[in-house]
Amino acid sequence: MRFTVLAAAAALMITGTPAVPASAGGAQVPEIDWAACGPEHPGFECASVKVPLDYDDPRGATTTVALARKPATDTARRIGSLFLNPGGPGGSGVDFALGAGNALSANLQGRFDIVGFDPRGIGKSDPLHCFASEADLGKFFEGIPGFPYQASQERPFFDRYRSLGPECRDDQRIARHMSTADVARDMDLLRRAVGDRKLSYLGFSYGSFLGATYANLFPDNIRALVIDGVLDPELWSSGRQIESDRIATKEEFREFLRTCDEAACVFGPQSEKRWDALLKSVRAKPIELGGQVFTYDAVINSALGAMYSPSDWPDAAALFDQLSDAAAGSLSVAAEPDYANGFDAYNGNVCADIEYPRDFNAYKAISRYAAAGSEFGPAWWWGNAACANWPVNPDRFTGPWRTRTNAPVLVVGNYFDGVTDFRGAQAANRQLAGSRLLAYAGWGHTAYGVSQCATDHTNAYLLNGTLPPVGTVCPANPNPFLPSVASAEPLFKPSRR
Repeated sequence: MRFTVLAAAAALMITGTPAVPASAGGAQVPEIDWAACGPEHPGFECASVKVPLDYDDPRGATTTVALARKPATDTARRIGSLFLNPGGPGGSGVDFALGAGNALSANLQGRFDIVGFDPRGIGKSDPLHCFASEADLGKFFEGIPGFPYQASQERPFFDRYRSLGPECRDDQRIARHMSTADVARDMDLLRRAVGDRKLSYLGFSYGSFLGATYANLFPDNIRALVIDGVLDPELWSSGRQIESDRIATKEEFREFLRTCDEAACVFGPQSEKRWDALLKSVRAKPIELGGQVFTYDAVINSALGAMYSPSDWPDAAALFDQLSDAAAGSLSVAAEPDYANGFDAYNGNVCADIEYPRDFNAYKAISRYAAAGSEFGPAWWWGNAACANWPVNPDRFTGPWRTRTNAPVLVVGNYFDGVTDFRGAQAANRQLAGSRLLAYAGWGHTAYGVSQCATDHTNAYLLNGTLPPVGTVCPANPNPFLPSVASAEPLFKPSRR
């Protein structure tokens, strides 16, 4: 995708005054009129409900939230509803439920209604639109790189992204009410609407921040809450996520290079030297390959994208091998992914939650800090310029993040997660009193559906409340470059951007 994720540096940290959270208690519980989603989704039901636009005025204006569910198949032993969030922010919970609902239902013995919802402003839930058309969206990106990697690119990029605030805010009510705290209030209202006394939840990536927010706003309303691929909520909400991003992707990418050499992949031997040479070459001059032009930012973003899932590593290594050859003179492929509507929603939620710097010089300084961590740091940082002229939502929640929940939270983290690093899971485990940390010693973003060990422990917790023993570490899967491993696709591919 063309947009990058968020952050800020400790040296230039911007802090907001924590808002007093509004309760969902005064809002009217909606009735859900479930109906078949259509012949293309047999066995699934869809609906939409009205929720308060502003929980400070719970009986006032409303906004629409779209839902989809796979009803429990073991109705005699039905536990309740399991709410999902696939990440982003900007990911569609409806699409996630429709795509993964059957597999999740089977994993959980058919004992849950698997429920996904599009958070407010996203997908089918009164979506935020910053542009009149997809063509206008495309024009927004014309003439600027995926992120600035030369000094001359920084000011034009900043000015373009900064202009997004007024484009998205003006005349759109939902733009002023897209904080994660409001999504958590919606989720508590939906919990009541489906008839559950307590919440069961499985959240990935940004969904971990939604889960942590819910846990702090509604600590007594939890039956079972799993966060997998965990953002440290203190870093994220304060705009300091760059402290993690500047090093986390590099840590996983070093494993990409190490396992590549270990398995004699096409980018080896001495893949680290080839990578450094490739970056030096493409920074000096774009590389033409198969009729496509690869700039420095495109190569970095290709590497960053591959860190989400080790199943993509062999293809990434093949691309880097071809680019390295092409830099000297050779051939072949690779295509840009299609753009979904997540760009608008991502910024709408992030800018509502987090107070970023307003000044161009601050973005430049933090970019230097990010680059000092690794070549991936600036790619994560610069997209936050979209928030430079976008006020935060007064109903956002910025902490304190330390609470004790009525039921223990299961926190799942991978040792080598270049998107939400293991330190985030450790932080959330410290912040949520009584929670249990489950570690996966492998690579990639999130563990459920990737590690059988982590999947089994998560299923046992969701079904029975059984926590893994303290200190449990699930072993890493085999080297991702081995042929039998490379062909295995993960069950889910959550995203943080």
